[in-house]
Amino acid sequence: MLHGALLRLAMRAALVLSFFLAATWSQKMFNGDQVLRVKAKDEKELQLLRKLKDSDSLKIDFWHSPARPSLPVDMRVPFANLKIVKNYLNSTGMSYTIMIEDVQVLLDEERKGMSASQRTERSTSGFRYNSYHTLQEIYTWMDNFVAEHADLVSKIVIGQTFEKRSIFVLKFSTCNTTRPAVWIDTGIHAREWITQATGVWTAMKIALDYGEEPVLTEVLNHMDIFLEVITNPDGFAYTQSMNRLWRKNRASNFNSTCKGVDPNRNWETGFGGVGSSKNPCSETYHGPFPHSEPEVASVANFIQKHKHFKALISIHSYSQMLLYPYGYRKEPTHDNEELHALAQEAVEALSQVHGTQYVFGRTINTIYVANGITIDWAYEHNIKYSFSFELRDTGVYGFLLPASQIIPTAEETWPALLTIMKHALDHPY
Repeated sequence: MLHGALLRLAMRAALVLSFFLAATWSQKMFNGDQVLRVKAKDEKELQLLRKLKDSDSLKIDFWHSPARPSLPVDMRVPFANLKIVKNYLNSTGMSYTIMIEDVQVLLDEERKGMSASQRTERSTSGFRYNSYHTLQEIYTWMDNFVAEHADLVSKIVIGQTFEKRSIFVLKFSTCNTTRPAVWIDTGIHAREWITQATGVWTAMKIALDYGEEPVLTEVLNHMDIFLEVITNPDGFAYTQSMNRLWRKNRASNFNSTCKGVDPNRNWETGFGGVGSSKNPCSETYHGPFPHSEPEVASVANFIQKHKHFKALISIHSYSQMLLYPYGYRKEPTHDNEELHALAQEAVEALSQVHGTQYVFGRTINTIYVANGITIDWAYEHNIKYSFSFELRDTGVYGFLLPASQIIPTAEETWPALLTIMKHALDHPY
């Protein structure tokens, strides 16, 4: 009997090990890959960097593309091509800094932390907000969260992804009628894990603070909040199963072996301009036509059908910026002065929490030209208070921000969100 129990235990351990090895083997590895930072001195050096970007053979993943001399260019270079790229930079007289010595080391630490957190959560039946989670873990949390706060929160389905996953939105409301509303989305770019984690924490914060914190309570007594925590479910799932650094959705592209469309280049406003790409293999591929992607069309249709959204906040990483329209055109919006003043107020509120400094301004002037983006579409569809956050950090970890920074990031973002929501409430239009 003891022998049988030991045999069953050994078989179970072997099964667990095989699953672990299968997951490890299926994941794309980044051993020896480095993230290099280059600061171009002028337009000539920017053009030299763009040549690197145009080289398919080098397989460079630009985390921050060449935009203007004042902004750093961050690029993940595969280990096999490091020598070539460094020689190119040296030969052209461009200096560089190694921001991440070995990408795989950070990925291994991240995965180890998630495994430890999963063991703790299983033993305590609790959800750890200071850890990264899988898509299914977040969906399970979402169901438990809605059940626990059913008087304030409901879960609605607004569509399906390319891979037929449901697109969920959390609705926070104290009233059964249609009212002015705020839209917040996180995770439109799959690899920006700090954003989905911030979305989860923010949902918890709203539920716990309603009735206790006066500003949020006033907002929710007069407005609804819609929070899309996982805006790109297919891409997010793929970052966990296959490629942690995947950005786009998982759409198949006609006449191309490259998969995926950048959902934040697929919006109708400014679609197809120079701040996006027509190449399906590009990280900023805009797709075949505006709103071709269900992840975009579902949100656009929902917002247009609702008709009463007054603020939209799309949360990204990284750079520590707060941006407002436009990204696709140089001319400022009619509300530029008000949006600038509100952005300044929001980043000041943010900095008071942990001292984190944000840059703010119009997308096109502050970061780069970007066509077909969420906030430009929202603004041109009568959502005046349209903003995009670029969360921590400024490049030390980039898209691989340690889990230890989840709660500090979410904590400091919250007063900035509250500042924008309160302004939208106090300035009806």
